[in-house]
Amino acid sequence: MMRNLTKILLMLVASFILCFNVLAEDAQLTIEMLKQQIDKLQQQVLALEQAQKAQMAQQAEAKQAQLTEYSRQPAQSAVAPVPATNNSEATSSQPQIANTVKVYATMRPTYGYIDEQGEQFWDVRDALSHAGIKATNDFMPGWQAILHGEWGIDLSNNGDFGNARRAYAGVDSPFGRVAVGKQRPPQYLLIAEYVDIFNHSNSPFSYDPEGLFFVNNMVTYRLDIAGLSWLAAGQFDGDSGNNNADMVNVGVGYDIGAFHAAVTYLQQDSTEDGLSIGEDIVWAAALAHEFDIGLYLAAAYQDKTYQRDAQPQDRQGHTIDFSAAYQLTPIFKLKAGYFEFDDGYHAGLSQNFTGYNTTFEWLPDDNLRFHLEYLVRDYDYLDDFNSWSVGFRYDFAKDWQF
Repeated sequence: MMRNLTKILLMLVASFILCFNVLAEDAQLTIEMLKQQIDKLQQQVLALEQAQKAQMAQQAEAKQAQLTEYSRQPAQSAVAPVPATNNSEATSSQPQIANTVKVYATMRPTYGYIDEQGEQFWDVRDALSHAGIKATNDFMPGWQAILHGEWGIDLSNNGDFGNARRAYAGVDSPFGRVAVGKQRPPQYLLIAEYVDIFNHSNSPFSYDPEGLFFVNNMVTYRLDIAGLSWLAAGQFDGDSGNNNADMVNVGVGYDIGAFHAAVTYLQQDSTEDGLSIGEDIVWAAALAHEFDIGLYLAAAYQDKTYQRDAQPQDRQGHTIDFSAAYQLTPIFKLKAGYFEFDDGYHAGLSQNFTGYNTTFEWLPDDNLRFHLEYLVRDYDYLDDFNSWSVGFRYDFAKDWQF
């Protein structure tokens, strides 16, 4: 019995050893096959990398050749070269036409309590709401055609639409900008604009009674170079004034960083029933600066001579506007102004006044503005004016490029 058991154990041990040897041989064979597969995969990856490098080199050579060819074409700003067509190889050197169109509108209603000429009342008024369209066409390198139309919207009178503010066409070039039509004059662009920071249709308050905001039948020229802005304009209205220019307005402004300084000269016919009765001559100057602490200060002065043919002596008047703004927080701003107007008259004919205003603004978004304003005009010979008003301003603009 013991011999049989021993034989069985020996046979089992022999079988186990035989199976272990077979499995070991299979494992070794499997490892060798895996090594071969890994070598093949490495060779395939290396081949792919070499093919990719060759393709990138070909693309770089083609791009360099394209840039070399493009550099021989006339310089142009932000305009890609036009590929050649079957019609003519010459078309590849012509720039793409760049066009822009901007449509915009701003609504500025106000509501307030007004004390004027001895009467007190509440009224809804408008703070120069308007809408417009502006288009440009870059028709050749450095040359741009401009079209601009803008019309007022009077929210205080049935929302009437149609009083033109701007209506002109022009050309901008490396030699300056020329435009013809109804536009802002240099007197506003260089002087009044920097004190015109309030939410009121009569701002700037001293400049407003006799100042120029928009002028029709006007030809303008502007050249900006080395921080200097040279502006010149002439009004040519054949239906009134003399047979030559009805107005000449020239000026120069200097801007560096947040600092602005300007001086202008204005000569304008004064007309009555379409006939010239004399002329006005105005010398003006302006200074403005925005400080890093969020404070903005600006001042504008005009010295005006009223020359009248039927009067033996000329009148001399002036306007003074001071404006200040301080950014209290990112969404709250405080504004204040002082102004003085003198028309050269005395006693009963005079409308001389001084005044001040304060405004508190809330700006919850870039295109939204709410304000509370207190305004006072202290007349020398007329009833004083004061008002409290709240207002809302909503600006909209949309641009297209094609």
